[in-house]
Formats: sequence, structure tokens, C-alpha cells
Amino acid sequence: MNWGALESLLSGVNKYSTGFGRIWLSVVFVFRVMVFVVAAERVWSDDQKDFDCNTRQPGCANACYDLYFPLSHTRLWALQLIFVTCPSFMVVMHVAYREERERKYRLVHGENARLYDNPGQKHGGLWWTYLLSLFFKTFIEAAFLYLLHYIYNNFELPRRVQCELWPCPNQVDCYIGRPTEKTVFTYFMVGASAVCIVLNICEIFYLIAMRMLKISHRGRRRGSPTKRSEICSRHLVLGHSLQGAGQ
Repeated sequence: MNWGALESLLSGVNKYSTGFGRIWLSVVFVFRVMVFVVAAERVWSDDQKDFDCNTRQPGCANACYDLYFPLSHTRLWALQLIFVTCPSFMVVMHVAYREERERKYRLVHGENARLYDNPGQKHGGLWWTYLLSLFFKTFIEAAFLYLLHYIYNNFELPRRVQCELWPCPNQVDCYIGRPTEKTVFTYFMVGASAVCIVLNICEIFYLIAMRMLKISHRGRRRGSPTKRSEICSRHLVLGHSLQGAGQ
């Protein structure tokens, strides 16, 4: 898989992210993608070959391996990384839609006309799109962590497993290759995913808090005495001018 292409696509998201979003992107590529590509794929590259059972019955080792490893860790993590980065493209597509509207607006009203102060500024619909993408990313991360724990019952890989599936002649013992190393990488990837969930939650609260502060500040400005006196003076001036016009 070409992870460089994914990185180049997500680099555009970095321009519209908050500080928490930039940290999230760094964690994804440094502590997850890099570790996955450089080390994790090699650790699990020969896991089926190293899965050894104390029988030579043809097909027994394959049946037991499929029982205890119905879905490979590396393929599950690859799917997780793909799905967890997809919601970020919602923000990029929304900004692209705004830029296209801005271009068409300038064609009609002239080059100096502006529909948006900044197409990438998080306000209006783009703020909701960004917030929705954070909820999606958090849900996907939590769902994959639950799926990993549900499939393997635990994040720790045992050294020995017992199997009595057909075509095994009886209950046989099977041994997983390098279980300690695989357990370490599993906990590392789970920990990185948990950190990403915390960053997403922090960014959600940050966006909501900043939005509430902006709304309250806007309300104070509208309800300030200076603003009310300006409105009253305008009404008085307008009343006097209408009265003079009637006379």
C-alpha cells in the first residue's frame, strides 16, 4: 500500500486543523503509520509459518490458525488507518466546494468581490463538517479497538493455544511464533489509538468552547450600553428627519 499518497492527501487537512488536529496527524503518521510500515508488518509477515502444532495431520495447523487468527492484526490496523483518516477528507472536500463557489462568484461579480473572508475558516457549515469528522474519527477508533479485543479476547497473545477442530485427530497444542514481540506491538498500536481518541475528544471540547465564547462575546457586544445608545441615537435622528420631511 502506498502510504505516501495517503500522507500527501492528508497534508491538505493540516492547513485547516487546530493545534489538537495537527498533533493528531503527527501521532497518526509518526507513531502509527511509520511503526506499522517499518516494524509491525515484518513482525507478522511469517506468523502463519511460525504457527506450529504438535501434529503432522494435513490441514490441522491451517484450521487452528484460522480459528485463533480469523483476521490478521496487520490487515485490521491497515483498515483502521484508512477508515480513521477518511473523515478528514470531508473537511478538504467542503473547503474545495467553498473555493469553487468563490470562483464562480468572482466570475459574476468581479475579481474584487468576495463570498467568503477565508474559505478555510471554520465557521458556518465548515465548522459543523469539521466537528462531525471528529465524531466519526472517535467512533471509528473506538469501534476498531473493541473489534480487536472482541476477536482475540485480549490484547495479549498467549504462547500456547489448544485446538480440537477437524481434521485434527484430537486436542492438539499449537504455539504462536514470537508472542512477546507481537504483544508489545499490539499494546503500542492500541496505546497510539487511545491517544488519538483523547486528542479527538479534546479537540471536540475545544471547538465547542471556542464557539460558545464567540457567541457570548457577540451577544455582549450587541447588548452593551454603547451599542444600545448608538441604536437609540440613530432612531432619534431618523425620527427627526421624517418629521422635518412631513413639515
